[in-house]
Parts: sequence; structure tokens; C-alpha cells
Amino acid sequence: MTSRKWVRLFLTTLLWGGLSGVIVSFFAKSDTYAKALEPFSIFEVLGLMFMFLGLGFIFSVISQMGFFAYLTVHQFGLGMFRRIWPLVQVVLIAFTLFDFVYFRYKEADGEVALWTFFVIPIALLIYGLAVSYVKAKETNQKAFIPALFFMVVITSVEWIPAIRANDPSWMMLMLVPLLVCNTYQLLVLHRITGESQNKTEAADTTNQKKSSGNAKSKKKKKKKKKK
Repeated sequence: MTSRKWVRLFLTTLLWGGLSGVIVSFFAKSDTYAKALEPFSIFEVLGLMFMFLGLGFIFSVISQMGFFAYLTVHQFGLGMFRRIWPLVQVVLIAFTLFDFVYFRYKEADGEVALWTFFVIPIALLIYGLAVSYVKAKETNQKAFIPALFFMVVITSVEWIPAIRANDPSWMMLMLVPLLVCNTYQLLVLHRITGESQNKTEAADTTNQKKSSGNAKSKKKKKKKKKK
């Protein structure tokens, strides 16, 4: 990937994070907006929107750091575990989902019903499966498990600050931009790298045609000289 494409990916992901942060804030922080509307103050509302836009930018940067860290981890895993790396990723996915339920339930100390702690992990898994299916369909079947690992495990790790706060509104406010940015980066990466590969292949094909054309012209000239 060229530096120009990387900058473009960074800026577009940043934009997606900011926009999703503002949009989800209307639902997750509706009470905060309600206070700004009584009495109505346009400057206070705009101030809140810019604040949540900035938070969306921050969550986007966290997402991008996690994405490039995952690319490094993935290459390291392929080199270390080789053929069993997909199996290792499946085990880590299961371990992450189990911990997501167990530790939050343990922290609640039985005050909340157990089934409520399964809602978010199951929803995250279903969403990850859907994104991974699209990724595998657009690339190859081997990309399914790595994509699912990224959407479940890496998103959960990035989401830890909001989980520790244990505030549903802030958890939702951080989760949505993370999912939007992670999904965008995962699905756009092969398109960006694919474009460069296509250009390289096209250039190679053009060069081959030119070289073959030059070789044919040289042969014709040699035949003429012999005659």
C-alpha cells in the first residue's frame, strides 16, 4: 500500500468514526441533548455534537491502531503456528466470548440475570459472522476466520475502556464507531490492495506486449537483411 492510499484510508475511516459517533450520540446520550433543549440553546447543541464528533475521531484512531496491530499479529501467527493458526484463532474467539460473559457476571455479583450478559456477545458474534461472510465472498474462504477474529477479539480489546466504565450509554457510544470503522477497514483493504495489484499486472502485460512486439519487429528486420 502506498503512503497516499494509507492517508486516504486513514482520513475516510476517521470520517466514518466521527459521523457514527455523532449519530449514535443522539440515541445513547439523548438525556444530555434533552437538557440542552430546555431551554433551547443552539450553541450548546452544536457544542455537544462537536464533542461527540471528537470522541468518534478518537474511537476511529483506536480502531485503526487495532487494525494495523492485528495485521502484524496475523503475520506473526502465520509464521509461528502455520497450519493451526486458524484453529488458534477459533479458540481465542471462544475464550473472548466466554470471558465477556463470565467476568461481567462475576462483577455484577448475581444482581442481574445471567441471560442478559449473553445479549451483547451473541450480537457481536452474529455481526462478526455476517461481515466475515462478506469478506470471504469478496476474497477467499481462508479470510473468514481471520475476519471473524478481528471483528470479535480485536473489537472487544478496543472496547475495554467502555466496558470498565460499565455505563450502557458509553458502551454503546464507543461500540458503534468501533464496529463501523473496523468493518470499513476490513472490507476496503482488499479493494485498495487489489487495485494496486491490477495496475501492476496491467503494466506487466503491457511491457510483455511491447517486448514481444519489439522482438517480432527485430526478427522481420533480420529477415529483410538476409534477403
